Amino acid sequence: MRLPGRRDDPWQALRSRTPARVALGRAGTSLPTAELLKFAMDHAQARDAVQSEADFDALVAELPAHKHGIIHVRSNAQDRDAYVRFPEHGRQLCPTDRQRLSSARPLEADLALIIGDGLSAAALRHAAPLTKMVIDELARSPAVTIGPLVLVRYPRVAVQDDIGDALRAGSALIVLGERPGLGAADSLSAYFVYGPRPGRTNAERNCVSNIRLAGLPLAAAAGTIAYLIRRSLALGASGVALKDERTPTAPHAME
Repeated sequence: MRLPGRRDDPWQALRSRTPARVALGRAGTSLPTAELLKFAMDHAQARDAVQSEADFDALVAELPAHKHGIIHVRSNAQDRDAYVRFPEHGRQLCPTDRQRLSSARPLEADLALIIGDGLSAAALRHAAPLTKMVIDELARSPAVTIGPLVLVRYPRVAVQDDIGDALRAGSALIVLGERPGLGAADSLSAYFVYGPRPGRTNAERNCVSNIRLAGLPLAAAAGTIAYLIRRSLALGASGVALKDERTPTAPHAME
């Protein structure tokens, strides 16, 4: 029931369908207090996601058993601060860990599967269930062979080139925390590259992003990742040469 003299908010329908900040209103020359506090909270959560250290022990406890085991490595960034300030350090493995991977007996796997904290430690809460879904999808016919799971601290995307090359894998997938946005501090991204080796460019990678409960659902992301990996192995290419050629699902009509 509408109160006498009160007008309906014409923006309410749009705001109910997006997390974007739309028509926030004003209080004098400033934002309403509730909106200002929400902005401050989202900003604090984004900062915490970038600055917090990931709990890899908790991640391991949630990961599915893997026949080739789990290997812990670190990028060339010495700590979180160096990782954030010097992106190039996160694109390479520390020399000791690269030597350790290179010295391991090669498994000639189709895929090196890598999980890292990236720019959002909070996003790792989705990593274990997503990884399980991806492994289950890739186990279906035709099966894709996966090497040891590699957990890497302080990675940038291109560290997958070093890891995949060291393991002699045919391709590499890295799942890591995205750079947080205001209201999206726990998003994962998955990057895939065929024929990993140092020097690969971003044009040679495929990305599935915004993987989180309020974004791209984990099951849908796992299906897309598995599809792209199989297509890539069949084509012998990734990046701009690899397209998602599935028939898109029709979007739900807006009420």
